[in-house]
Amino acid sequence: MSQAQHQKESLLKITPISDFSKKLNLQQEINDINARYAQALDQQELEAWPDFFIEQGRYQIQARENEDRKLPLSLMDLESQGMMKDRVYGVTQTIFHAPYYMRHIIGQALVLGSTTPDALTQSIDMPTDQELWVSHTHYAVFRTKPGSVSEVFNVGQYKDLWLSTDEGLKLAWRRCVYDSELILNSLIYPI
Repeated sequence: MSQAQHQKESLLKITPISDFSKKLNLQQEINDINARYAQALDQQELEAWPDFFIEQGRYQIQARENEDRKLPLSLMDLESQGMMKDRVYGVTQTIFHAPYYMRHIIGQALVLGSTTPDALTQSIDMPTDQELWVSHTHYAVFRTKPGSVSEVFNVGQYKDLWLSTDEGLKLAWRRCVYDSELILNSLIYPI
């Protein structure tokens, strides 16, 4: 993603939701999806992870420092469900690492409103007449190696764009903006 594209995404025109019950229903649905998302990752059901996204969905992990400076550099940037499936294959079939468990603690979603895909970059390929829901949610991920104490692995905020589908809400774009400038060892599993 170019710096201009990143600035465009960070300056989205967000239309607030005036219908309180609609906003509450969206928040509840997003909270439920985030709970299932955490459960899938914590149980290492990685094959289920790409299904939380639309086919053209995007998954990005970026340092807060880069986001604050409007720099496009990301630790991970997967631009489709196919790329996510490739990542899952790599993690489960080819990468060797010391085993560890993850535990996600995900806060309540803050539903900010809606936007349209034409306000974004061309990297999300979908009809421009569809509405995207914008939410921010804090997260913390703990890591526990067998025989060792748990440690904070990653803390930050999900900055999400959601699309309503026939199957319910799905992620069009999940940006995991992490607070720390350092990542313990390496990032293997999705956050």
